[in-house]
Amino acid sequence: MASTLNDVVADMLEQVDEALGVAVVDLNSGLLLSVAHNVPYFTQSYLDAVAAAAVDMFRGKTVSNVENLIAQQRGEEPKRHVQEVQMGTTHTHHVMSIVPDKPDALLVLITSKKANLGMAWAAMKNNLPKVAPYCP
Repeated sequence: MASTLNDVVADMLEQVDEALGVAVVDLNSGLLLSVAHNVPYFTQSYLDAVAAAAVDMFRGKTVSNVENLIAQQRGEEPKRHVQEVQMGTTHTHHVMSIVPDKPDALLVLITSKKANLGMAWAAMKNNLPKVAPYCP
C-alpha cells in the first residue's frame, strides 16, 4: 500500500502501459500537489503550464460562466458540473477527474496515443480513492 501521495501517483504511472505522467492538481491554487513522470522534457515549467491549463478546463472563466447560466436556467445555486475531461493532443491523451469528496483536487493521467483509453480510465477510477486521503 502506498504511504504518500507521491507513492500513489508513482504506482499509477507504472500501472498504465504507455503512461507518461500522473499528477494531482490543486484547482484553487493551480499548484501541483504531486507528480510522477518518465519524460525528460516534462520540466517544472512545462508541468506548471499543464496544471494551469487543467485549472482553466475545470475552473476557468468560460466554464464558470456556463455553470452559472445552467444554475440560472434551473433556478439553482451555481455549482461545479464538470467532473471529468478526456482530451487528446497530437501525441497524447489526457484523462482527468475530480477526486471524490475533494472538489478542489484533480487527478491527471497523461498517456501516449498508443495507450488503451479504457485501461487509462480504469486506472483513474481505481486510484481516485487512493488519492483522496492525501488531498486537502
